[in-house]
Amino acid sequence: MQASKSSPANHNDGRNISVDMYPFVRKYEDGSIERFLRSPFVPASSDQARNRGVATRDVVVDKATGVSVRLFLPSGAAETAGRNRLPLVIYVHGGSFCTESAFGRTYHRYATSLAASAGALVVSVEYRLAPEFPIPAAYDDAWAALQWAASLSDPWLASYADPARTFLAGDSAGGNIVYHTAVRASHEVNNEIMDIEGLIMVQPYFWGAKRLPLELAWDDNETTVAVFPPNGVDRLWPFVTAGQASNDDPRIDPPASEISSLACRRVLIAVAGKDSLRGRGHRLAARMRDLDSRWPWMIQRRRQVTVVESEGEEHGFHLYSPLRATSKRLMGSLVEFINQQPTSPPANPMVVLGVPTTPCKDVFGYGMAMKAWCTRSSMPRNTATSLKIGRVGPSNTRYRLISGRLRMTAGNAHHKDLLSAAVPWSCVINNFF
Repeated sequence: MQASKSSPANHNDGRNISVDMYPFVRKYEDGSIERFLRSPFVPASSDQARNRGVATRDVVVDKATGVSVRLFLPSGAAETAGRNRLPLVIYVHGGSFCTESAFGRTYHRYATSLAASAGALVVSVEYRLAPEFPIPAAYDDAWAALQWAASLSDPWLASYADPARTFLAGDSAGGNIVYHTAVRASHEVNNEIMDIEGLIMVQPYFWGAKRLPLELAWDDNETTVAVFPPNGVDRLWPFVTAGQASNDDPRIDPPASEISSLACRRVLIAVAGKDSLRGRGHRLAARMRDLDSRWPWMIQRRRQVTVVESEGEEHGFHLYSPLRATSKRLMGSLVEFINQQPTSPPANPMVVLGVPTTPCKDVFGYGMAMKAWCTRSSMPRNTATSLKIGRVGPSNTRYRLISGRLRMTAGNAHHKDLLSAAVPWSCVINNFF
């Protein structure tokens, strides 16, 4: 995605510019909005022959907000119905939260290619754009689309989609949106949202108040970043949140507790070598792996985190040069990820309300076995600290095996990860009887 040398920023039609976010959007003092990078509208069509063997159809999800989706159904779905249902991909487009469309040529073609290549039923979300609808409107719209898809109320979804193979996917701003959709699906209590098998974030938008080393290098030589240099990225989040948030907002710099709470079983993060967002993608993947490694006994809990880097490429290259070799390799990585054998869902844990304050019998000796395991010299000492369950080491304290969910100590958030550990009666968790 290369900005034009003859940027409209160099021209003046007489209107006074209030906020200039070229090459994405410009806001004028009279309140009018001018959008760039908005490709022409493409109508939906049931003619598979003219659309790479993919039929498309538009559905209004919420009449009140106008949120809608475009469904992409690959050929052969009818023949395999009843035998092999299709992976379901909820796709959220990019465009810095303020431009582009699921119905535009760019994303229509990309979703078509994804559906045809992966043999997946793709649901592309048309969400409300900033600045007219500031964040969190886009988050709410993506959530509404996921709830609608989970209901399987649409005949295509009911007939062809495999709820056990549901993926959330998005690029750029869409990568950020699907991340937060996955977070919300992980935290909702007693919801009927389907399990998320995988999360796909292509060049996702995450940022922060403090520069990463790679971003500092680009600050010194902005010509190496063709689309959006770091000083431009700095201005984006305050703009799309109507000035209500800055770059230290946890929605673009997620806390560890939130990252570790994601319930999806596999994650793919794609980055581009010349993208100013590249360092953030690598950092998010590293944090996911690090947080998962701190739970050594929870083998089912560990996510498969895959990073795909396209060297020498710019932000959004796969959308605007789909026939390039690097674009084809990236599509191949997504297709392989989607069509991997589904992982086993984690066991449904009991909700832990606490540990009994009165003695009870250690059934089958599990408690003592777990105590022995926990006091080995190889036991990571920071595990007890992070769980806040007391000291690790030889003790006369009686231990007992529990299984359940941890309650977070900050913000009243609920950590929905599976917990199985031996804990002393003096731990901070209270009575669960």
